[in-house]
Amino acid sequence: MTEPQQGFAIGVDLGTSNTVAVVRWPDGRTRPLLVDGAPIMPSGVFVDEHGRLHVGRDAARLAGLDPSRFEPNPKRRIDEPTVLLGDREIATVDLLAAILAAVARAAVEAVGFLPAAVLTYPAAWGTRRRDVLATAARRAGWPPVMLVPEPVAAARYFADVLRRPVPVGAALAVFDFGGGTLDIAVVRNDNGRFTVIGSGGVEDLGGLDIDAALVEHLGQLISTTAPATWEAIRNPATTTQRRDRRLFWDDVRGAKEMLSRTTVAPITVPGADQAIHLTREELDRVVGPLIHRAVWETGSVIASAGLRGDQLAGLFLVGGSSRLPLASRQLHAQLGIPPTVLEQPELPVAEGALAELAPPAPPLAGHDLTSATGYGASPTGFVGSPAAPHGSPAAAHGSPAAPVSPGFGAAPTSGGFGAPPTSGGFGHTSGAPTNSGYPMTAAQAIPPGQYGASAPPTAPFQTPTPPPTPPPRPRSRRGPLVAGIAAVVVLALVAGGYFWFFRDRDTKVDFATLKAEKTFEMGDPDTINYPISATLNDRAVIGWRVDKQFFVQGINLGDMKTAWPKITIDRDYSKWGITAYQDGIVVTGTGSSLGSVFILDWKNGKIVWQGTFSDYDMLYATGPVLAIHRYEGKKTDAVTWAGKNAWTRPDNGKGSAIYGQSNSADLRGPGNYNGVSINRDMKARDDLISIDGDDKIRLINATNGTEIRSWNNVGEYGAEYLAHDDKLFVAGGSTKYTVNAYDLSSAGEPSQIYSFGNDKVEIVDMAPCADNRLCLIDGSYGGKDNTVRAISVADKREVWNAPAPGSTMLVPVGRQVLATDRDSPASVLLSYEGKSLLRNEDRDSYGVRVASGSLMFFTGTLSATSPANLTLVGVSAASGERIALGPLTKTIGLSCSWNASLILCASEGKFQVWRFAAA
Repeated sequence: MTEPQQGFAIGVDLGTSNTVAVVRWPDGRTRPLLVDGAPIMPSGVFVDEHGRLHVGRDAARLAGLDPSRFEPNPKRRIDEPTVLLGDREIATVDLLAAILAAVARAAVEAVGFLPAAVLTYPAAWGTRRRDVLATAARRAGWPPVMLVPEPVAAARYFADVLRRPVPVGAALAVFDFGGGTLDIAVVRNDNGRFTVIGSGGVEDLGGLDIDAALVEHLGQLISTTAPATWEAIRNPATTTQRRDRRLFWDDVRGAKEMLSRTTVAPITVPGADQAIHLTREELDRVVGPLIHRAVWETGSVIASAGLRGDQLAGLFLVGGSSRLPLASRQLHAQLGIPPTVLEQPELPVAEGALAELAPPAPPLAGHDLTSATGYGASPTGFVGSPAAPHGSPAAAHGSPAAPVSPGFGAAPTSGGFGAPPTSGGFGHTSGAPTNSGYPMTAAQAIPPGQYGASAPPTAPFQTPTPPPTPPPRPRSRRGPLVAGIAAVVVLALVAGGYFWFFRDRDTKVDFATLKAEKTFEMGDPDTINYPISATLNDRAVIGWRVDKQFFVQGINLGDMKTAWPKITIDRDYSKWGITAYQDGIVVTGTGSSLGSVFILDWKNGKIVWQGTFSDYDMLYATGPVLAIHRYEGKKTDAVTWAGKNAWTRPDNGKGSAIYGQSNSADLRGPGNYNGVSINRDMKARDDLISIDGDDKIRLINATNGTEIRSWNNVGEYGAEYLAHDDKLFVAGGSTKYTVNAYDLSSAGEPSQIYSFGNDKVEIVDMAPCADNRLCLIDGSYGGKDNTVRAISVADKREVWNAPAPGSTMLVPVGRQVLATDRDSPASVLLSYEGKSLLRNEDRDSYGVRVASGSLMFFTGTLSATSPANLTLVGVSAASGERIALGPLTKTIGLSCSWNASLILCASEGKFQVWRFAAA
């Protein structure tokens, strides 16, 4: 790295409608970055007939040729794995990557290289959404980036740039009214570090929704004199009409912005000779109900943080829609808080984020920030590397005066950012099923995973450059590894070298047509949100949210009676999770920076223990304890299933990540939507694995928290870890992937058992397979050439490989293995010999294991909140033979849980128990 690169940094706010970047010079000066000649770049993306992606103003212009190929707001599609543009399905992560690549090119033109970067994200975003953003940055060719919550960045601008006082212990409310959403947060000054203590907002309220209300208002006026014109705008049928519709919406948006400065604005109507006029009075009347909703939500978030308006240090309005004069007037009038709003409210978040990014230190030997890559994100840490110290001093700031234009700054260097990357990761990162619930994060709040997963590093390193072997990041559905880099897999062998479970014969169920068994009422379906369930053998737990309360009820599936009446948990969280274990029920609530976790008694539903945890804390269920890895606390706490504190273990000084093991007995019974085993053998789970920043792997006794033994860590930077049957799988960090063997039951050194020389592929997923085999999915960009490989541990060779396009998850099913994906959906069932068994009609469905020899496939939309009509099919794992089980109408798919004969799902205000097989 050359000397002129020291101290440069860039902050990027990728918004729903617009993207803004601000560059900081080594002397502390900050300037907005000009992209295509302007400091604000539209976030739209257009795909041409050759598949090339165009962004910003170029995309908007090209959209006039074919609006069906244009996505104006990719960030609003963050939860969708792909977006159909014209005749092409484009991964949402690639749309975001295209925007970030354009910013990167402009930065290189401006300062000669791509400097250290910080990207912002909404405070309410969970791990999966942040991982999509992180993957997009990686695919765009960025070096490891830091991710910072948007309200924290806004608070930094308020305090550091505007010099407004926010004393230590005081709090600031941030009202981020953007193009797609309204995000509200309360942040507190904790000794110079801003912490989100309350967040909320309205996902379906933003500038786009205000535009829609104005268009509808104007449509009523137009339809009275020119009904045909309004019908063409409302329901365009031709390319010309679709172009006219887009131009009309653009004109309405421009008029709305103009009315923040004047009292009347003209709007051109396609096909009309004269423009119509919109007045500020009309604007206030039309958007008044929306603003009232925004103000009410703001007051609710402030109150949920335990504060009143007069106790705040300020109310800061950011985001383009906060220009609306009515917004600031109503906030002041109804909350009694005089708001602060700027002339360019799009800029503060990007510039404020730079305060969280300390001036870069010289890199460690052998590492180059311009070529480093990573995956994952910590709340305010570098993606793919440990977090920078929260207390690091920020550089001085100036107001955003003259923007950065290409050619201004250092001359380009050969070591900087080059052409757009030609290789990348996988498209399944958005919305893919997540099997990393064991452990589970507050942001995920999903059931414990089957093979284990990692937590984020818990101690900051003193440089943004990645150390030789940092602790790993948690995976998202055991997901893609570093782009363009193949993986190292480290496999731990047990004595004798067998996956003992697979000696057992497959257990099949006797499928039959669905039969309704019992109904359990929840209440008025219009008031019920987020119904969920968990099933363990002949016991089940159902839960649902009404207003600011969550209800949990026990069910005995043996006699179809209520085990205990509903209990009430008074917590206002948007998402809830329930996981059933032999010794207790774990209930999690998430939706803000602080979540809650509860242990319930199976006998009566009584809460025996409760605690809080943040987005990056992780839960690990073992036989003796429930362990909580505290990200910010830099420690692991353990509590017994009876609710007593068991032990506390501090992290390694250089950071730690914790894993839990699974075992082969887990695979004998059903698995849930995420491939996670439902009937987990908790007695065998008596240890944890700590991956530490001092290049050590430590086995920890779960009963008392003491170290059992340790090994030198052979995993390289970016490695991921997976534990099963005293075997440790470590993936990532090599120019080709190899498979080595560890034995966690002894202190021996690892030995290589397999090597694959293609450095163009990545490992997507891995799982134990029959008769001492390891199965892998690998592939290159997009997932179309994904392949399943069966590796013999004993013979140290590949036994077979088979194509599995679009599949991202492996589910062992006896001697077979299912490769599947919930979002595509796509499924391939492979025999012990690697032959495809699944019938064609089931390959576009999503499969789950109901026994070691039987599968159940879902056709239809699986949602956590919206009902859909689903179809179930039972399949023999050994032969692929199928039996139609029947439909589930108006069912909230992700509310379902099952054992080997019954399935429990929410529909129209009740949970219905269906029998699909003989008991």
